Amino acid sequence: MTRPTLLVIAASLMLAPAAFAATKAPANATAATTVAAALPASNPFAQPSSLPFHYPAFDKVQDADYAPAFTAGMAQHLAEINAIANNPKAATFDNTIVAMERAGQLLGRVRTVFSVMSGSNTNDTIQALERELAPTMAAHSDAIMLNGKLYQRISTLYAKRDKLGLDAESKRLLERYHTDFVRAGARLSAADKDKLKTYNGQLAALSTTFAQNVLKELNASAVVVDTREELDGLSPAAIEVAAGLAKKRGLDGKYVIALVNTTGQAPLSQLSNRAVRERIMAASQARGSHGGEFDNRQVVLDLARLRAERAALMGYPNYAAYSLEDQTAKTTTAVNALLGELAKPAVTNARHEADDIQKVIDAEKGGFKVAASDWAYYSDKVRAERYSFDQNQLKPYFEMNSVLTKGVFFAAGKLYGLSFKQRTDLPVYNADMLVFDVFNEDGKQLAIFTLDPYARSNKRGGAWANAYVSQSALLGNQPVIANNLNIPKPEAGQPTLMTFDEVTTMFHEFGHALHGMFSNVKYPRFSGTSVPRDFVEYPSQVNEMWALWPEVLQNYAKHYQTGVAIPAELLAKVTAADNFNQGYKTTEYLASALLDQRWHQLTPQQIPSDVLAFEKTALTQAGIDFAPAPPRYRTTYFSHVFAGGYSAGYYAYLWSEKLDADTVEWFKENGGLTRKNGDWFRAKLLSRGGSADALQIYRDFRGRDAKIEPLLERRGLAGK
Repeated sequence: MTRPTLLVIAASLMLAPAAFAATKAPANATAATTVAAALPASNPFAQPSSLPFHYPAFDKVQDADYAPAFTAGMAQHLAEINAIANNPKAATFDNTIVAMERAGQLLGRVRTVFSVMSGSNTNDTIQALERELAPTMAAHSDAIMLNGKLYQRISTLYAKRDKLGLDAESKRLLERYHTDFVRAGARLSAADKDKLKTYNGQLAALSTTFAQNVLKELNASAVVVDTREELDGLSPAAIEVAAGLAKKRGLDGKYVIALVNTTGQAPLSQLSNRAVRERIMAASQARGSHGGEFDNRQVVLDLARLRAERAALMGYPNYAAYSLEDQTAKTTTAVNALLGELAKPAVTNARHEADDIQKVIDAEKGGFKVAASDWAYYSDKVRAERYSFDQNQLKPYFEMNSVLTKGVFFAAGKLYGLSFKQRTDLPVYNADMLVFDVFNEDGKQLAIFTLDPYARSNKRGGAWANAYVSQSALLGNQPVIANNLNIPKPEAGQPTLMTFDEVTTMFHEFGHALHGMFSNVKYPRFSGTSVPRDFVEYPSQVNEMWALWPEVLQNYAKHYQTGVAIPAELLAKVTAADNFNQGYKTTEYLASALLDQRWHQLTPQQIPSDVLAFEKTALTQAGIDFAPAPPRYRTTYFSHVFAGGYSAGYYAYLWSEKLDADTVEWFKENGGLTRKNGDWFRAKLLSRGGSADALQIYRDFRGRDAKIEPLLERRGLAGK
């Protein structure tokens, strides 16, 4: 989500030495110009895109364009950095810090598009290049962050920062550069810098391997079902999708259930055949841990060990301590306290929910104890009994285009005065992508927004937002922001009917998009979602509230065939059931968050030899080993922390939710969906990116620190 600047250049896309190791960095800015000129003008990355807002020219990019653009981009970037570091003039804010903010634009262009394609539309060529490039990009970052002369210039400016006459954002930029360089190892000895470089290269390669294994295993683990009868409970449209997937695999007459990257799988709530449910859950939980070429167990052990060794080299007791120091939580003690405080009441609630499910199973004379594969199916029955509706009643009212335009966009219009106009003239990398111009109330264009809604076999799981172009007054850039979802695509001619979880996810990801589109900062380093990981989820979680806001829900929740609005009585049931199953939801999340912390609070000497045994012990010790509610992500497919930017940071969703729940109370106290409220939230929080301390930004908006009571109430944990 966060824009990859030179300071975090090795954090998300990790690229490699083989084809690029021979590149020698030019020594000065003139050489940088020569390097740029060496990239053929026919290469689409040679110059900024000429499309509106520098929207990427996806139609002109070929796989063969990436490698030469990366080579030239890294060389040019290092030339620019070397020119700054070796500048004979005394360091100034402009010739050092601002110059660094302007550097690396060619590399940024190719990295952005390559990141998009490797996540959303990958292929064998891209994956091979990704593996090859990973250590090289880590080395490229090290060449900058461990440059002694460059750090000396930054350190000199930092020492006299209060005397430079800088405005608040500029002073913070200088402070952030100093912090980032120190945390990257700038103060280490030469020998330790060499060790650090080795660690960084190995970690980059391993993270790439983990991510690619997860995607390949996801496709390889799809469940094949022989007969239509075994799919009883699925909608006819879902069965047709399963038949279509089987046909694509040469399995005519059979059915394939594709998996998503969470432990839970959507069909489990509908399938009446317990044997099929058990097969799906077993396949889901076994991913990456049952042998074969996509097994991630050794990759996890190597990642955990190297992260622990890297943290020790940097002077920290473990990787989590290193990571959390730069978040709003600050310490492992604070995170452990939050997770530990909620674990017992969450599991207690989940056990009560399991008792309710067991009563239904026993009433049907099922003859078995509730298991993870049963939870979704029978909790829907409990919901139906308690609130007289099930989730399948909702789907006809959640047609995707209506949810997007009459729900997500409608709420943004009411709250912020935004309007949206679809355009079809800009290139896309997949025909299902949607592109919109976004306008402020005064008619001035604010941004371009894209949505890639559907799941594909070459697209990573989950949902995410990212910036094709990040807003920056310094560079004169306006934002181009993308949302990516993984909604199952229906057969041709059929409507896309969403689950309520998918509806909530669409609102959530658009919250990230708003954070990026409303950015109003000078420096690229602070644009949009360039905030601590345990703050970045907060604005997106706030935006989820509008999915159930009566005025919004009644506007988009209309039957896809009749156009009739969702009945008032069904709407009342949806609202009443909003907190249903919170014990399960909290437990599965906390289990993953606790696993993340356990892995990353190990010292190098404590790294285990058995991944699954360690996982079991960790959950047992934390008191959250409740088999019917397994972790949302098990270790071997936990991409957030072993392949993404959430290592030691998966707690961030809950940490952010404390701010979110308190903010929802503020909206309710002040009249809800009004322009006055939206303008205040936009001005005081969404527009500021990372230009000030995150919690101070929150205080500026709320007038105080967040209270935890709204979160406890929401999670059904108040008074427990």
